[in-house]
Amino acid sequence: MKGLKMPHLKARPTAHCAAGRTCRSAGNFTAVLLATVLFAPAVVRAQGMGMPAPPEINPVSKKPAILDKVGIDQKIGQQLPLDAVFKDETGRDVKLGAYFGTRPVVMALAYYECPMLCSQVINGMTGALKTLSFDAGKDFDVIVISINPVERPALAAEKKATYLKQYARPQTAAGWHFLTGTEPSIKAVASALGFRYAYDDQIGQYAHGAAIYVATPQGIVARYFLGVEFPPTHLRYALVEASNNRLGTIADQVLLFCYHYDPATGKYGVAILRAVRIGGVLTVAAFLTFLFVSLRRERERNGSVNDPRVDARLANRI
Repeated sequence: MKGLKMPHLKARPTAHCAAGRTCRSAGNFTAVLLATVLFAPAVVRAQGMGMPAPPEINPVSKKPAILDKVGIDQKIGQQLPLDAVFKDETGRDVKLGAYFGTRPVVMALAYYECPMLCSQVINGMTGALKTLSFDAGKDFDVIVISINPVERPALAAEKKATYLKQYARPQTAAGWHFLTGTEPSIKAVASALGFRYAYDDQIGQYAHGAAIYVATPQGIVARYFLGVEFPPTHLRYALVEASNNRLGTIADQVLLFCYHYDPATGKYGVAILRAVRIGGVLTVAAFLTFLFVSLRRERERNGSVNDPRVDARLANRI
């Protein structure tokens, strides 16, 4: 630093230094230590003003290129490829369309040897379905498709047994379907759902998003639920809508009129204008009911006063 004079340092003789001679190693160490103390604040100030830190302190982070191939593009209204052929958990060849036609379907794309994310998605889906009064196999079906063409029906059967036990309704086994298939069939379904994924050769795993889907009995993509936790109430609304209102109660219909699905969030939110309209209608209806009851009571009261029979009864009592 300009204007800064380093003091002349001379090491004292030690037991390892000959008397009258300078111990160079000790002197050098002291000089380095002093320089560090003097110049360290300057380095800190330089970094604070935006100057880059050394690479080992502030390494440049970059998103892996494989993640550019991964995502979920919502395609509400898209027809699923019902002719795509898969194998069910027993090894039998089945067309995807065999699970459609009468009930809405809850779907998930995963792979059965996934070390983390897939299990969280299916756990979240199963937990949400478990809280509903609807039953798999009766009110809706569940389809899980492996995106790994190497996986076999035996592994799918193990996963089905695991999640059927978690669902805790053994009588619904016929409504749960864990499928495996060839890459063309898998890609056809993934493309219809907008599910983009990629295989990472470096770690031997698939990179993919997290979501479940609700489709109509006709195989039309109806709703997306993103993430690994799915609000049971919202899932119920989606099933009611996908069933063309065959499922659910009058209360569900009223609530669905007040709520609308937001594709950006994958959730149902309050439709403010609809709620205001319903509130206004209910207020007017309540006022008219109150007015009708009040007028009716007033008429009955007036009729009783002018009724001669009432006067006769009063006279007899007197």
